[in-house]
Amino acid sequence: MRTRRRQRLALTAIMALFMGASGYELGRASPASEPRPLAAAPATHGPRDSFAPAVASAAPAVVHVKVTSVMPSALRGWGGPDAVRQGTGSGFIIQSDGIVLTNNHVVDNAREITVTLSDGRQLPAQVRGRDPKTDLAVLAVDAPEPLPVAALGDSDALSVGDWVIAIGNPFGLANSVTAGIVSAKGRAIGAGPYDEFIQTDAPINPGNSGGPLLDERGAVVGINTAIFSQSGGSIGIGFAVPINLAKRLVPQMEKDGHVTRGWLGVTLQKLTSDLAETFKVDAGHGVLVSAVTPDSPAARAGVAPGDVIVRWDGTAVDEHAALPTLVAETPVGKTVDVEALRDGTRRTFSITVDKLAEEPVAEADEATPSRARFGMGLQELSPLDRKQLGLADRRGVGVANVTPGSPADTAGLEPGDVILEVNRHPVSSVDAVRRQAGDTKTLLLLVRGQDGSNRFVALRT
Repeated sequence: MRTRRRQRLALTAIMALFMGASGYELGRASPASEPRPLAAAPATHGPRDSFAPAVASAAPAVVHVKVTSVMPSALRGWGGPDAVRQGTGSGFIIQSDGIVLTNNHVVDNAREITVTLSDGRQLPAQVRGRDPKTDLAVLAVDAPEPLPVAALGDSDALSVGDWVIAIGNPFGLANSVTAGIVSAKGRAIGAGPYDEFIQTDAPINPGNSGGPLLDERGAVVGINTAIFSQSGGSIGIGFAVPINLAKRLVPQMEKDGHVTRGWLGVTLQKLTSDLAETFKVDAGHGVLVSAVTPDSPAARAGVAPGDVIVRWDGTAVDEHAALPTLVAETPVGKTVDVEALRDGTRRTFSITVDKLAEEPVAEADEATPSRARFGMGLQELSPLDRKQLGLADRRGVGVANVTPGSPADTAGLEPGDVILEVNRHPVSSVDAVRRQAGDTKTLLLLVRGQDGSNRFVALRT
């Protein structure tokens, strides 16, 4: 719905697995009736010269999440074997009947999930709801008795420089505690359309994903999600989803299995000082509309490229990143007044918000003898994958696995390689590779290796 200039960071998502069985159904645990209130943070905590009281308060609610996943069938079509993977992450209990909050990427495509409590007990869990756009997921654990609950704080009350504490299972080291400060707030890192991350230098590493970021009282103020790293380990730049964002989404995920968002139908652009002068508006106030989707709510209301939106339903829009969240949180079907400047003249549009469409689920790519002959499993690349690999042109299909002794193995292909071209044609999806290959017995691939270099590879059957 919008275009934002994002920092070019080589993000490493804190996860041990990314792939699993396709078609995992959400909300298969016993349905929730009405969303229940989440726990509030205690008013006070222990002495400020030690984090021990805060850790002691929060640690019983922190869990270790172990996931078994199987590569989706769409990635098996080229003869690669099913890839069963084990991965780990973290989470924390937010309701005493066994509701756990974690990252979506920790449990994405999961076949089996096991939650280990702080006392060592292991309990099976199911995904109750997910929201890939904010990388959040809600799990349901079959708890035999009420479980300890994490107190939820107020991420809006955080200030840059405040102490924060991370608890999780980095590299499988259960209940590890690290501390640092809030380095920045409202960071947009290119992970999704609703970025507003807390940046921290508290060391977080693979396995911390989904675990809590605490304030000095031991209240959860964020969910540890990603790090900036070129080595895979912490270099003091980590990112957490603000807990206040999660509070707004958890009731929908728990009840419906997903999040419903409002849709306006515009592409947005940050209003720089030069653009503000050109469009005859004050710099730092409003967001520029660069494109309008045909037959969208904005188009039907008369919004046009070049309009500068300055107020949404009575709320001033002073920051470029604020409007998408305001629109997303507006109930579908609600009609709101939107104020905009056009050629320096203020106008008011009456806009009825539509529902943001769900992202389509990829169809399974069934295995056939013609594809099996090459012996390689392929996978689609996400926008984040392409950003990490420097593939700004949206090209590329990942090599997920290689069958020993197959043509792909003989040619030197390895998991982690990226196919850029097939028979001199650029490819950007598994289906594009299939179309270019057809029934030929020879494939000429342009491949980017894990060292960043490109090479041509010929596969022959």
